[in-house]
Amino acid sequence: MPFSHHSHSGQFCGHAVDTLEDVLQAAIRKQLKVYSFTEHIPRDEADFYPEEIASSETRATLFKLFDDYYHEACRLRDKYKSQITVLIGFEIDWIRPSSRTIIAELLQSYSFDFFVGSIHHVHTHIIDGLASNYEKATIASGGSEELLYRDYYDAQFEMLVELKPTVVGHFDVITLRSKARSANLHTKKDIWERIVRNLRYIHEYGGALEINSASLRKQMNTPYPHPDICKEFLRIGGRFVLSDDSHGVSQVALDYPKVRRFLENTGIKTIYYVKPNGDAPPKGLSSCCLEPVEVAALRDHPSWA
Repeated sequence: MPFSHHSHSGQFCGHAVDTLEDVLQAAIRKQLKVYSFTEHIPRDEADFYPEEIASSETRATLFKLFDDYYHEACRLRDKYKSQITVLIGFEIDWIRPSSRTIIAELLQSYSFDFFVGSIHHVHTHIIDGLASNYEKATIASGGSEELLYRDYYDAQFEMLVELKPTVVGHFDVITLRSKARSANLHTKKDIWERIVRNLRYIHEYGGALEINSASLRKQMNTPYPHPDICKEFLRIGGRFVLSDDSHGVSQVALDYPKVRRFLENTGIKTIYYVKPNGDAPPKGLSSCCLEPVEVAALRDHPSWA
């Protein structure tokens, strides 16, 4: 499938590898049509990632790193525009009230095509990193994974209402470190009701769920989100985009053949990609639309190989 709406590079993300240009060149070699740059937004020092603490980063250095990312992304978009469409965005980290301030500051300073709305934290603890942090989040939620799932989807709903992201990232990433993954906690009544509430809201404001292949390289059986969630979103008329969530050259379009089979098995016949409408504004978000493509029409595309 010749699209990805979510990526990172070692040049601008401490837990990735390779330069932004190396990643883009890999996407070109695999004949992708649209590739999106979505580096993480800066965070306050209380929410630094472990690698940022280890390298003695500050809030100021992270904002400088993001500024460098933005200008490099613009350079690469212009340099390779005859070979691939580059979308420039970011991935949010919705952690605490100050997240709103940081996002607003970025939108007042730069022009973006779109952004990915993600939840990586519950009660300020990272839930898709170290198992010890997942355990801290579980304790903060009351001591059970069922309560943690509830809090995760409530935090996600808060993010959706506040920001209405065009692309919602790895919708059920809460399952990655779950000890009870095989118990299918998403089917519990109070959790499923929250999932459906969130899905309906995404559909109402016109957002899309990403089919995110990163879970496959992390030894999960299917992409994010779970097939049950995809089928429910499909039932209510929701739209899907595709993402590799790559963190380096080796992960560009990785496991896309498995994703194609997943789409077919789940009944997803149409995917979408973000397409800007006209020129980008000097600051803020561009006007964009979600352009449909039939999955069957892309069956022989080289990115499936």
